[in-house]
Amino acid sequence: MPRPLIGVSTYLEASARWREWALPSALLPDGYHRLVQRAGGLAALLPPDDEPAAAGEVVARLDGLVIAGGPDVDPARYGAARDPRTGPPAPERDAWELALIGAALARGVPVLGICRGMQLLNVALGGTLRQHVDGHEGAPGVFAEHEVTPLPGTLVARELPEPVAVRTFHHQAVDRLGEGLRAAALAGDGTVEAVELAGAPVLVLGVQWHPEAGLREHDVRLMRALTRAAAPAVRL
Repeated sequence: MPRPLIGVSTYLEASARWREWALPSALLPDGYHRLVQRAGGLAALLPPDDEPAAAGEVVARLDGLVIAGGPDVDPARYGAARDPRTGPPAPERDAWELALIGAALARGVPVLGICRGMQLLNVALGGTLRQHVDGHEGAPGVFAEHEVTPLPGTLVARELPEPVAVRTFHHQAVDRLGEGLRAAALAGDGTVEAVELAGAPVLVLGVQWHPEAGLREHDVRLMRALTRAAAPAVRL
């Protein structure tokens, strides 16, 4: 059976440096594609397109979609005023990734949102975000680590039957859940750490933590769930 093709959205940076070069770049930490590969998939990086309408063409060629972590979602996307602690907007990424999510939901392509990706999935389905929470963000460039508890009866609990320690780096979180979403895991302070689309015909899941930053065995399980759901034979 061919391995499923999993598209992963990328960062868009005004300047990235390597050797003597410093250029505008689409980039992604290598943990993402390694996580997809370790879970049995083929990874394809999806840089933002100037025409978000192209998302439908892209998703039509994929077996699964990962929306990666990154900057804060623009509060205008969920009708909120900007908190002073919210980071600068990333309009190209917001537009492109919302279009990817919409196309994947319309076509029945399995989705996994990671950190920002979970937040954007929530916003895409009409939910809102808390613009600042404490205790889930490490020092600059350093992940925090804490325990999350999967909720009984969820896909996350089937894959992770016990509480697990996860790596996180976020200061925003789900507030009002989007339409059809349910909480699937919680942190000790009650922060929603995973969501899933209840009753969906395919896997639609978001996690607030960063499984690509650990690549421990429990970090790979949810990506394996995505690649299983995305297997071409499953979706025929």
